[in-house]
Amino acid sequence: MRANQATYPVATMCRLLKVSVSGYYAWQDRPASARALADRALLERIHAIHEHSRGTYGAPRIHAELVAQGTGVGRKRVARLMKLAGLHGVSPRRWVVTTTPDPEARTLPDLVQRSFHASKPDRLWVADITFVPTLAGFLYLAVVLDVFSRRVVGWAMASHLRTELVLQALNMAIGVRQPQRVVHHSDHGSQYTSIAFGNRCKEAGVKPSMGSVGDAYDNAMAESFFSSLESELLDRTRFANPAEGQMALFDWIEGWYNQSSYYPTSLCH
Repeated sequence: MRANQATYPVATMCRLLKVSVSGYYAWQDRPASARALADRALLERIHAIHEHSRGTYGAPRIHAELVAQGTGVGRKRVARLMKLAGLHGVSPRRWVVTTTPDPEARTLPDLVQRSFHASKPDRLWVADITFVPTLAGFLYLAVVLDVFSRRVVGWAMASHLRTELVLQALNMAIGVRQPQRVVHHSDHGSQYTSIAFGNRCKEAGVKPSMGSVGDAYDNAMAESFFSSLESELLDRTRFANPAEGQMALFDWIEGWYNQSSYYPTSLCH
């Protein structure tokens, strides 16, 4: 009624809604309850977290962020307030695998066995490649993720899928983290089974590991990261050219994902 007072008389609206005019004004002058005031304050924090996430966080992730900040609140309450405020998150989608195996390449052991857990940083890295469509051709992104921190510790972008792409991502990770006996897990893409990549791993003391051919679950953490990238950035943006895509990817990885205090729950499984 308050929103429509400029259009319709209060008495008319009260008659249609079958409430008394005096009752309406009494309700309007009544002070807000403690629960309503608490909801109002909580909703302000929800708005702030949602805006900071660039509009990507839904109720589960906003609830987790509130809990991480020390606020004890129910997930259903967060969902209710977000629904009332018209706030929505984005959902990860299945990603398309771009790497193809080399049937004549050497076979490497699977040192991970789908157990994506690490007790310390730089004990286990996972790596993969994906493509980013632009109006002027494809851009390819290679990443190296640290399983313990879930941060992107190495990345590279190029307009090709040659071995140099994954070498650049690996070299960035090695240069930044200076690991000791880290396991590098990937799929059987020809870039990862190449002699050049194997030699670089041996030189740096990196132990390569590979899942089975054609099974996304054997590199599930990397697949999940790309799924979040798609839903949070690529589904919402169209790039004119690879250079524009590079700028947006850099901003998302270094300006948002690696700086976020809460990583997507899909990466934690």
